[in-house]
Amino acid sequence: MDVQRQSQLQEIEEKLGTSFQRKELLNQSLTHSSFGNEHKIPDNERLEFLGDAILKLVISEYIYHKFPDKAEGDLTKIRAAVISDETLAGVGRVLALGRYLLLSANEKRTGGMRRKSNLANAFEALIGAVFIDAGLGKSRDMILKFLEIEITKASSVGYISDYKSALQEFSQKKKWDLPRYRVVKETGPKHRRVFWIEVCLRGKRCGLGRGGNKKEGEQRAAMQALRRVKNEPPKTREKKSDKGIVEIISKVRKRMNI
Repeated sequence: MDVQRQSQLQEIEEKLGTSFQRKELLNQSLTHSSFGNEHKIPDNERLEFLGDAILKLVISEYIYHKFPDKAEGDLTKIRAAVISDETLAGVGRVLALGRYLLLSANEKRTGGMRRKSNLANAFEALIGAVFIDAGLGKSRDMILKFLEIEITKASSVGYISDYKSALQEFSQKKKWDLPRYRVVKETGPKHRRVFWIEVCLRGKRCGLGRGGNKKEGEQRAAMQALRRVKNEPPKTREKKSDKGIVEIISKVRKRMNI
């Protein structure tokens, strides 16, 4: 391991608030499979597998005690939001994990440093590495350090993690047709495509979102649409014109022979 890599690993340790006894574990947790295959060294996939299990255990135990009055279904939703790729990738961005990931030249060229799955997987691999190196207590401390605020957000009233499902439920409640999504354009080079997605309700565009894939674009379009339709003022009844009222009165008078 060269001096530059040692310096990078030390930076990560400072961000995590821990010091590894086995530096090779930390290095492995930040080694993408593309780099591992090229250089015939262990990658982070097994550590990610372990970290994923520890993450679920720690979050489950924490919210079980933190929210004694919440039902099993509510706890499941909170946990799902907290351990989602979106949330974990957000932590990865805060830690700037992309800068420390060992990636193949092709993976780098195709945006691997910023890819959501790579960042989320690397954070889970770090959890696994900390567990092996220092035990459950230390890995629990690290998890809650970065995810406790996400637990608070996910447990708040009105929190939505899946805007597509929320928009569909809202539409069904209103007895509208289901939302319809359509790709309106694609921009950027092939390895970094950006998809622009529109969502229509009742024949009108209600939201437009963009993302690095269609799913992400649809979620953002649904989020915009949901906010728009929820804030839409209720329609007032159209007042009949004076002419219409006169015609009705005239018909009534004729029937009564007035």
